[in-house]
Amino acid sequence: MNALLESFNLSPLQVSRLEALQGLYSEWNARINVISRKDIDNVFAHHVLHSLAIGRYLQTVPGLYETFSSASVLDLGTGGGFPGIPLAILFPEARFVLCDSVGKKTTVASAVATALGLENVTVVNARAESLGRSFDFVVSRAVASLTDFYPWVKGRYEKGILYLKGGDVNEEIAELMGRHRLPKGSVRTWPVQSWLQDAYYEGKLVIHIVR
Repeated sequence: MNALLESFNLSPLQVSRLEALQGLYSEWNARINVISRKDIDNVFAHHVLHSLAIGRYLQTVPGLYETFSSASVLDLGTGGGFPGIPLAILFPEARFVLCDSVGKKTTVASAVATALGLENVTVVNARAESLGRSFDFVVSRAVASLTDFYPWVKGRYEKGILYLKGGDVNEEIAELMGRHRLPKGSVRTWPVQSWLQDAYYEGKLVIHIVR
C-alpha cells in the first residue's frame, strides 16, 4: 500500500478494500463508462488518493478528523463513487449517502460498495432537493462551480462542506461569499499538492466551507 497512507493507520481490511478498487472499477468501467478510459489505469493514483485528500486535510484541523469519523455525510454528484467510497473505507463509523441523478453511475457505485461489503454506504439515484434531510457534512468532487453547487446543499449540512476542485477558484469563492453573504473566514482552501506532490495534483484544492 502507498506510503502516503501511513498517517491514516489503516487496518488490514481497509487496506484490502482500497487495493480492490482498481480491479472493481476496471471491471465495471468496461460495461458502464464512469471514468475516462484514458485514465482507468490510474484509478488509485488519480481517483482514490484524490478522494482521500479530504481525509488528509481533516487531519490538519484540530478535532475535525475525529468529528468526521462518526458523522453523517452526503456525497453529492458521486458519479461512480468518488469521493464517497474511498472515504467510507477510511471512516467505517461514519454514515455515507452517495447521491447522483444519473442512474447508470449509481449502479456502479452501488455495485462497488456491495462488493466491498461497505455497510456504512447507501447509494441513491436522486437529486439533492429530493432527499428531504440534512447531514453533518457534504462532500463532492468538482460537479459544478461553487456558485452553482452551494444552493443545492444550502440548509442540508450542519458542520461543513468539503469540496474537491482545481484551477483558479478565487473569483468563484468571492462570488459565492458575496451572493450568499458568507462571513469572512468561512471558506478555506488547502492545496492537495501539499500531500500528493505528483504534477497531476497541481492546482487541485480541498475547499472547506464551514458553518
